[in-house]
Amino acid sequence: MQKKIKICGMREKDNILQADTLNPDYLGFIFYPPSPRFFGTLTIPEIRAKKVGVFVNEPVNSLLRIANKHTLDVIQLHGNESPDVCRTLRSSGYEVWKAFNVNEFTKKDELIPFAGLCDYFLFDAKTLQPGGSGKKFNWELLLELSSVNQFFLSGGIGPEDADRIKELNIQNLAGVDLNSRFEIAPALKDIDMLAAFIKKNY
Repeated sequence: MQKKIKICGMREKDNILQADTLNPDYLGFIFYPPSPRFFGTLTIPEIRAKKVGVFVNEPVNSLLRIANKHTLDVIQLHGNESPDVCRTLRSSGYEVWKAFNVNEFTKKDELIPFAGLCDYFLFDAKTLQPGGSGKKFNWELLLELSSVNQFFLSGGIGPEDADRIKELNIQNLAGVDLNSRFEIAPALKDIDMLAAFIKKNY
């Protein structure tokens, strides 16, 4: 089955518009101030792809205000948000993704309370800081974790992973999240690299 594509960490207007011409399913914008890809108070141009806002432990009222301002389609939660927060955001009409930072100690039981409350999970590498790290985790861990919910694979995916991802046969793998390994500089994507990856696999 063809996997969905999310290109995350966008910020520059021309770069956003160029990425959108590659027909990704989602473009991601990070609303977490410590991130080097923080979108801040900029304006998202009109695009075809669904707009994903990435948040880390943002109060719900503030999150909804930002989501409304930018007419987001998807809210991605990358902190310690509860199942109740997911339920609230979904009932407000948003597609909801919950990110989980994975290592060998991650257990399926941690994910189950979120099942049915999120459109997708996103599995990333476990690090000391919230958000993306540009590092891979052991994808064999997905064999257990993937059964709970449809998910996107994230964490250090680069151009060299195209063939491996194409061959992955893991339950509920809906798509991939591309970010730092396709950058010229933080929040500035190499469009040619992205185009080659997408063409090769999708």
